Amino acid sequence: MSGRPPFSAALLDLDAEREVGRIGARLVELFARTLRRRGAVVAVSGGIDSSVAAALAVRAVGPERVLALLLPERDSAAETRTLGQLIVARLGVEAIEEDITPILDAVGCYRRRDEAIRAVIPAYGPGWQCKIVLPAVTGSEALRLFSVVVRSPAGEEVEARLPHHAYLGVVAASNFKQRVRKMLEYYHADRLHYAVLGTPNRLEYDQGFFVKLGDGAADVKPIAHLYKSQVYQLAAHLGVPEEIRRRPPTTDTYSMPQSQEEFYFSLPYREMDLCLYGRNHGYPPAEVAPAVGLAPAQVEQVYRDIDQKRSTTRYQHLAPLLIEPVGEIGG
Repeated sequence: MSGRPPFSAALLDLDAEREVGRIGARLVELFARTLRRRGAVVAVSGGIDSSVAAALAVRAVGPERVLALLLPERDSAAETRTLGQLIVARLGVEAIEEDITPILDAVGCYRRRDEAIRAVIPAYGPGWQCKIVLPAVTGSEALRLFSVVVRSPAGEEVEARLPHHAYLGVVAASNFKQRVRKMLEYYHADRLHYAVLGTPNRLEYDQGFFVKLGDGAADVKPIAHLYKSQVYQLAAHLGVPEEIRRRPPTTDTYSMPQSQEEFYFSLPYREMDLCLYGRNHGYPPAEVAPAVGLAPAQVEQVYRDIDQKRSTTRYQHLAPLLIEPVGEIGG
């Protein structure tokens, strides 16, 4: 492509102040004219994305019109609460904490998940911990299949491949967590006449790394156009505490520590961002490879994985389908 800059990590560099101003102006416009809501509700997890989303909301409408929700549950990491409280204190916003464990117990989240795991590892039971993992995308050409990793109370770890039905059972049960959190977000938004802010970055949004009608539901998603690397740039500019900026991206869904890399993306976010940017802008794998530290054939594997995830998660992006057009509503 004529005039295209050489591929490098610098292509993801932002003018942070300009971008913060642009997002803030758009949020003000959306709240006032489209959503017609007084403020914003943000569920904060102590992670980089929710911290930046909350900070952007504060810049747009002021701390007095932002409500932060801390929604821990039985499997949440200890630092989730600590770091969530840290960003709340830094931003000076009102916060409400609700432990969602009783709700998840009531709907059978943990029981259903554990039953699915026991179909593969019969010994799994009370006191055990778990997570699910994917092999690296660049490891081989073989079909990548999820496995479950469990740890016994004695500290012994066992890993077993998840048959499709067991994988679906684990994921379906775990998705209660995101959907219960979203239910509470909308309760408080309705109560206050606020809008719900979603927190996915571009990598998560593009690749379908969210739960439909869970963390995928929101009234506005202020960072969905930003690569994860760019979210970190805004975090530094917005004064997000260093403790949060140093925390590795995590799903914080399963009881064993788990990175987003081993659960879904199979590459660190910096490399995934660069591959996604290269794919989006038509750079051939050979040009992307040196910046990512992979061989061209490995970048090609990542490109195929990007395309595959876009295809398989298209359902998650779809709005409810109609049999025939109904006409414009609320115009």
